[in-house]
Amino acid sequence: MNARFAFPARVLHWLMAVLIIAMLFIGVGMISTAGPAYPLLLAWHRPLGIAIVVLAVIRVVVRLTHRPPALPADLPAAQVLAAKGSHYLLYASMIAMPLIGWAMLSAAGSPVQLAPGFVLPPILPHNALVFGWLRRAHGVIGYLFFALILAHLGAALFHGLVRRDGVLDSMTSLKRR
Repeated sequence: MNARFAFPARVLHWLMAVLIIAMLFIGVGMISTAGPAYPLLLAWHRPLGIAIVVLAVIRVVVRLTHRPPALPADLPAAQVLAAKGSHYLLYASMIAMPLIGWAMLSAAGSPVQLAPGFVLPPILPHNALVFGWLRRAHGVIGYLFFALILAHLGAALFHGLVRRDGVLDSMTSLKRR
């Protein structure tokens, strides 16, 4: 039995944590301004979103090829279900959010420029109604994703500070157990 997550899983977890938190703050900044900062925020938002979806797919592969550590045997069944369910929702959000953003921009007829001269092809035809629905979905899922991240953080702190059961150490420890 593994006492901690595999090294690639830990690296991807923390790299993606930084990117996702940055992305959430950039997204909030984008919806709260129409000023001169908006183009710069947008220029960061798009490539970060694509980086997140690519890393999320790699992370799923790592998760399927490297067995995660077992949860504590004394963890109540409801908490086991919540842990597993929340991880599925986190993975789904990491993949869905960028894809919905890309589809939304495609439906708006806006190119997804990752860098000067590097534009992704549209994944949907131009359609204002679809753009409106996807824009709303992107925003709602973004807030739900943020709430899910806060719950994940709360659970990690609960395991690390209250239960002290090794769950938090399995993702943070650099030492062999």
